[in-house]
Amino acid sequence: MTITDTSAALRVPPAAPADAVAFFTGRLTFQADVSDVRASLDRGNPGFVLVDSRGVAGWQQGHVPGALHLPTADIPARAADLLDPAVPVITYCWGPGCDGATRAALALARLGYRVKEMIGGFEYWIREGFAIETVDGIEQHRADPLTSPVGSITCAC
Repeated sequence: MTITDTSAALRVPPAAPADAVAFFTGRLTFQADVSDVRASLDRGNPGFVLVDSRGVAGWQQGHVPGALHLPTADIPARAADLLDPAVPVITYCWGPGCDGATRAALALARLGYRVKEMIGGFEYWIREGFAIETVDGIEQHRADPLTSPVGSITCAC
């Protein structure tokens, strides 16, 4: 009997190292996490435009400070007026249970933009205790201690 016969986690064995390198490089090519996005925004010139792809109600409820509001449905008509094709774009929507950021990234890629998704979306931005902007101004909520590092802006990974 082998470990793959007894381990639920290893029923399908891990990929060969070269395949793993290709897969994980691909993920990082297409995704950025909220902590890395925030650290980049805090530098002042992140090298990308952060696009909130939600509708007006979501945007008004709260959004990442400095984000550009460009709902997915508006991308074909408005992207060329709002975005420089030479500057990468990072999209976000509500959270990991929502494909909105994926649909927005696809729409932008179809128009020729280099694009990534912010994994975790607005939900994990809030869960990590990062500031949000609402119609009433900037708000800060406590970080969720079960989903973010306590006393740090990064997990140091």
